[in-house]
Amino acid sequence: MSDALVIGAGPNGLVAANILADHGWSVEVLEAQDTPGGAVRSDRGLHPDYVNDHCSSFYPLAAASPVIDRLDLGHEGLRWSHAPHVLAHPLPDGRCAVLDRDREVTADSLDGFAEGDGQSWREQCRTWERAGAGLLAALFAPMPPLKGPVSLGLRLRAGGALRLARRMLLPVRRLGEEEFDGEGGRLLLAGNALHADLGPEAAGSGGFGWLLAMLGQTYGFPVPVGGASALTDALVRRLERRGGSVRCGERVTEVVVAGGRAVGVRTADGESIPVRRAVLADVSAPDLYGRLVAPDHLPERVRQDLRRFQWDFATFKVDWALDGPVPWTAGKTAGAGTVHIADDVDDLTRFAAQIAMGLVPDRPFLLLGQMTTADPTRSPDGTESAWAYTHLPRDIRGDAADDGLTGTWDQSERETMADRIERRVEQYAPGFRDRIVSRRILAPTTFQAEDANLDAGAINGGTTSLHQQAVFRPVPGTGRPETPIHGLYLASASAHPGGGVHGAPGANAAHAALCAHRPVTRLLAGVHRSLAR
Repeated sequence: MSDALVIGAGPNGLVAANILADHGWSVEVLEAQDTPGGAVRSDRGLHPDYVNDHCSSFYPLAAASPVIDRLDLGHEGLRWSHAPHVLAHPLPDGRCAVLDRDREVTADSLDGFAEGDGQSWREQCRTWERAGAGLLAALFAPMPPLKGPVSLGLRLRAGGALRLARRMLLPVRRLGEEEFDGEGGRLLLAGNALHADLGPEAAGSGGFGWLLAMLGQTYGFPVPVGGASALTDALVRRLERRGGSVRCGERVTEVVVAGGRAVGVRTADGESIPVRRAVLADVSAPDLYGRLVAPDHLPERVRQDLRRFQWDFATFKVDWALDGPVPWTAGKTAGAGTVHIADDVDDLTRFAAQIAMGLVPDRPFLLLGQMTTADPTRSPDGTESAWAYTHLPRDIRGDAADDGLTGTWDQSERETMADRIERRVEQYAPGFRDRIVSRRILAPTTFQAEDANLDAGAINGGTTSLHQQAVFRPVPGTGRPETPIHGLYLASASAHPGGGVHGAPGANAAHAALCAHRPVTRLLAGVHRSLAR
């Protein structure tokens, strides 16, 4: 019998398992799919000479995460690679905003939109230098975060802290207008906000866009050499060297509860697997509370709150094998690992509004990855392994274009949407489609079939909006990984601090489980469970 069972071998589950193993616990990880990794996987399924990532590709949060840093995955063979530029946002007129790890390169590109915007960018960087460490400490820490806010208060004093809080709560449109005269700086912030489900007018989108932009400025958007699976492989190797194990093809169908405590799990093939100390669930909150745990084991308040749980946007992605680099009109775009495609901030507002109305956007905002540019091992010299994804409504009520897409995502609809994405790229890179050797389409239904946590392609485990963050994540309560059931912990992106590959939800769950078995902290754990009820 293992000390701990971890449901799901995504990055959070593997981080949790590693931390428990570091503390001498015996750990078994059960993964429903045939390979570990969840959203952190890559393969050569599109073309034997090209490596393509299935979902996540760039890892600024991993680079900044103290959780990942402490695991020392370089010792397991993990290496990181960077594109010449972090990010580019080209415009139809050939201008291009560039985010580079050298702040002077970034500043110079923004001065090309409006004189003085480069100096404003330098001021953003100085604010980050004062506040960044405290913000990250607060972000990655379990609730309630203490060390980060205290250090922020000491460094910024009351006035500075209030101004920073205001910045973090602003809509990104307003933040961009306050800080930049030209479109370049505004687009760098707004495009980064839409990595999540935060449109330009959403409260908190300014803080999210600014945070991600500053992470890119400071850490870059690194990629694992050889593909996303290299990160997963390093986590698995580290766990196995410490005596843990990962069993793939083992779908858990039930968390077994007896006397108000998680005592094991049951799998799809009928096997009952007991556990000595804890079950950690790297699954979505709706999956944990709506499928794995029987309703009679949950308080009525939790069941009611889960009905109000909000997923983030759906996702549609196309992978490409290209026989040459993307022929961008704006030349600086060629050196960026990540490319944002939108005409201006108004275009982003229009895109977000169409999603809010349940319409498939007619001019989708694209996040495009040039993976060979970021890591030359991904495809042969002179070629490019690339992808682009866009967000979609979860419940589709119509098509803003004239193609009649309904959200069935049958073969015809998948091809139609992929063509729409490619035509959008062509507007910024004429001749792009001529360089396509092959493509692979991942519709919302494809993402969910490959990873149940990616419900309709929701990549953040639930909305990033303020009403479902911190003590409201996944439902109003303590914001902690403890659940109303003794020995059961939520370890996925549905828990604080949410989506992104940084390992914090897994680490927080592992530390909560460890603390629950220290006599001094058992009383506190009971208090947290009571509040969750």
